[in-house]
Amino acid sequence: MNTLIKWINQEIENAFAQCGYDKDYGMVTRSNRPDLCQYQCNGALSAAKAYRKAPFEIAMEVAQKLKGNDHFKEVTCVKPGFINLILHDAWLIDYIEKMQENSKLGCDPIGKGKNIMIDYGGPNVAKPLHVGHLRTAVIGECIKRMGRFLDYTILGDVHLGDWGLQIGLIIAELKRRSPDLDYFDETYTGDFPKEPPFTIHTLEEIYPTASRYAKSNPDFMEEAKQTTYLFQTGHRGYVALWQHILDVSIYDLKKNYANLNVYFDLWKKESDAQPYIPDMIESLKQQGLAYESEGALVVDVKEASDTKEMPPCILVKSDGATLYSTTDLATIVERMALYHPDEIIYIVDKRQEIHFEQVFRCARKGHLVDPHTKLTFLGFGTMNGKDGKPFKTRDGGVMRLESLIKEVADKVYQKVTTNKEIDDSKAKQIAYKVGIAALKYGDLSNQITKDYVFDLERFTSFEGNTGPYILYTVVRIESILSKFYSSHTLVERDKFNLQVPYTESERNLMLKIVEFNEVLTTSFNEYAPHKMCQYIYELSNTFNRFYHEHKILIEQDQVKQYSWIQVITLTKSILTTCLDLLGIEVPDKM
Repeated sequence: MNTLIKWINQEIENAFAQCGYDKDYGMVTRSNRPDLCQYQCNGALSAAKAYRKAPFEIAMEVAQKLKGNDHFKEVTCVKPGFINLILHDAWLIDYIEKMQENSKLGCDPIGKGKNIMIDYGGPNVAKPLHVGHLRTAVIGECIKRMGRFLDYTILGDVHLGDWGLQIGLIIAELKRRSPDLDYFDETYTGDFPKEPPFTIHTLEEIYPTASRYAKSNPDFMEEAKQTTYLFQTGHRGYVALWQHILDVSIYDLKKNYANLNVYFDLWKKESDAQPYIPDMIESLKQQGLAYESEGALVVDVKEASDTKEMPPCILVKSDGATLYSTTDLATIVERMALYHPDEIIYIVDKRQEIHFEQVFRCARKGHLVDPHTKLTFLGFGTMNGKDGKPFKTRDGGVMRLESLIKEVADKVYQKVTTNKEIDDSKAKQIAYKVGIAALKYGDLSNQITKDYVFDLERFTSFEGNTGPYILYTVVRIESILSKFYSSHTLVERDKFNLQVPYTESERNLMLKIVEFNEVLTTSFNEYAPHKMCQYIYELSNTFNRFYHEHKILIEQDQVKQYSWIQVITLTKSILTTCLDLLGIEVPDKM
């Protein structure tokens, strides 16, 4: 179904056209003066110059044409040429009833038949998730969920780093510690053990140790590089160890991502793209795009319109090694071959913008991607500490993501335990859910491209534009509904219909409710989760004003009471739907 504002636009556009003006001047926006009107059109101001008429004269003509229109209670003109609009309550109620009947609360299936892949996550195997992995995970999960709600077919790919020098370093360090393992015996022909020779905790310690040791020991670094080469060219024992590294890492990553309510459809890896590289490079050579420069194989991707330097895309270094750009190009080839996406969205640190611009241009020039397939780079800003620098532990190290989650959950736990009715085990469960909500909402409520400051006190507050405040609003509505339903039969509940608003705060709540489908569609189309966060914050505020002005459970007029119950039920449905799309779960009490 059309968004309400689109319906209003059509009415005003028709009025402009009937008066002999271009209908495009009939663009309507929500009023920035809600004390005067609900919607406004400023098109007469723009039309005045084109038609050489006073804007107020044009506005009056259009307003006259709208007189008697069933949709508007009031159409007034204000100098120099504003058209102010107030809807008939009956039309508002009709629209809300249509939302209630619609399984998607009024959202059109705009994505039907369209396939999208989202590349988000991007962790390296054998390394723990840290705070730098937070933004890509929660942003990607949110965009994926919003798209699916709008009927897009979406695949989320974690795109693991599993092919570089870190694998060689780990294997070389493991050999240094346990040289007698069968994996290092060149004469061994039997089956390798099914159980790995390390745990995730050992593995996470091995890599930084090996990395530090290699920096001060050139011979060990050379051994690690040779080990990487042997592994990548099929050394039997090293490949078996690599498989163990994958299995242990993926098991742990899935558990940690699930704690964030983040789930990937594909657990593809850099290594999956390797088989596509030789044919891809050969194709780029045959097209005359790949050429040698200072011993390296490169593709020139600069364009005449570039205002700053655009380096060539390097496919193979002078020493024969491939780079991330090579793997990323081959991954595009793989995705086109296996999934035929209409769009591939990359959610990565904004500092990688030039890299992806090179990759996208090379993919286009080399016909590695279909002409209709959109390649989208979504670069996110940094989560910083209060000092304005990337968030660190107190001793200056990179904070593990699970440590950050615990810190936030502990802070929420201190607040939850002030409610003496909740036992300790339940308080911990609630604190964890609310803590995740605080963390994710604190991130998603910021524009993707912007850096933001992680403020533990503000993010965990139960007041203001925070996750806990939104959750508390939902829990409050659920409490009202639970008490109402406990004392009313099913027959009684279905007895009355939604009524026109009795008060201004009720009308404002309805006007905020009908924005849902427009906000969701805009949030997805513009890759802007922060717009959905802003909407549910405003919806929560509007509900809470309504709640404080109306004694819903003790209202004696049943027609009025049942209508209010319907309104707050729809409010709860919208809030819980939006929270789910943000990847946030609602606790049953707070």
